[in-house]
Order: sequence, then structure tokens, then C-alpha cells
Amino acid sequence: MASFQRAAVFSLVLMSLLWGSSQAKDLLVGGKTDAWKIPSSESDSLNKWAGKARFLIGDSLVWKYDGQKDSVLQVTKEAYAACNTTNPIEEYKDGNTKVKLDKSGPFYFISGAEGHCEKGQKIVVVVLSQKHKQVGYVGSPAPSPVEFVGPAVARTSSASNLRGGLLVALGVLVLGLF
Repeated sequence: MASFQRAAVFSLVLMSLLWGSSQAKDLLVGGKTDAWKIPSSESDSLNKWAGKARFLIGDSLVWKYDGQKDSVLQVTKEAYAACNTTNPIEEYKDGNTKVKLDKSGPFYFISGAEGHCEKGQKIVVVVLSQKHKQVGYVGSPAPSPVEFVGPAVARTSSASNLRGGLLVALGVLVLGLF
């Protein structure tokens, strides 16, 4: 009886871990509050940060910046490549911008401050499709650089790998009880 109780508690803990790892997240762009600026070097590029992160449908990007001096523009692929600020999809100027990633595919953002985009203040994030959220999925293929302007894919946590491993462990545990 004691082993059944331990197994039940273990199963509940595993299920809560699995449930918690699939929650949408607010992701601070660049991983810090002062990241929305002209990068000082290629290694300081926001696309370098985005290339190490995994973005899922339902996640939100959060920018912190001086709304009196800068803005965030969501733009098309073409406007991103040309640093064209004249006709954005959306314009954010509040200094504390939160954008929900509501579909899979690339999202393009540039600075609205004159000359900043040309100096590298821009970011592309690629949101993974629902099929990439499946339990047991072991990785995500990077998009072709030709298809998307700039790098971006993978979230640093390997929640999918963890979730798959935990489900296997749970299955073995349940089968062992019967």
C-alpha cells in the first residue's frame, strides 16, 4: 500500500511539472530591461538572443525602453530587410510594450527611432507551430536563412525533452504497478 501511495504522489508531481512547463511565458526581449538599443557589436545583437530562445504560440515578448526616445514597430519581412518605418503593421510607443505571439511563423520588429534599425536595432522571432509542441519532440529545425531574414528559433529550456522523458518514466511506473 505504501508503494502505491508513493507512486500516486510521484505521478501527481510529474503531472504538475508537465502542466507547468507548457504555460505561455512573458519573455523580456534580449533577456534584460535595457536590451532595446543599437547593439554595440554583432554579439550584442537581439537576433543572437532570439536564436537561442524558443518561442511558442501564446508567449509574449516584452520590451522595456524610453518611450520618449524610441518605439517598437512590428513590420513585414520586406520592411524589416529595408528598415522601412513608414507603414508598420503595429506601432508601440509606451516604453513598456507587450506583444502576444498568437500564431506560428516569423515576427519582424524594428526600432522606430530614426537610423536605429540601420544600425542593427531590430529582431526576428520565429514562433514554433503546434506540431513542435508535441510531447517527446526532441528538437526544432532551424528555418532556412533564405526563408527568414535573420536568425531565430530555439527556447533555451528543453521542456519538450523533459516532458517526453517524464512521460516515459511515468508510463514505466504505471506499468510496474500493474
